[in-house]
Amino acid sequence: MEKALWYLFTATRGGVNRVRVVRALAERPKNANRLAEELDIAYTTARHHLDMLCDHDVVERSNEDYAALFFLTDQFERNRDEFERIAKHVETDG
Repeated sequence: MEKALWYLFTATRGGVNRVRVVRALAERPKNANRLAEELDIAYTTARHHLDMLCDHDVVERSNEDYAALFFLTDQFERNRDEFERIAKHVETDG
C-alpha cells in the first residue's frame, strides 16, 4: 500500500485535496455531498477523489446507493503512519 499512497498523494494532480478528504473522513464518515460542502469543492471533484481513494483501498463505501457514507479502510489505518509522513510532505510542498 505504501506505493499506492505515494502515487495518490504525490504523483498525481489533486494530492492536496485527497489529503484533505482523508483528514475529513478521519474525523467521521461522510457522504460525498457533505464532504464537498465541508471542503468547499465541487461535488464531482469530491466524487472523483473518493473514487480514486476507493480504487486504491484507502476508502470504502457503505452499501447504500444514495447518500452512501465513505470510511477509511482497515488497510489504510494500518498504514496511517506512512500517510502522515506523505501528508506532511504534501502539505509543506503544497
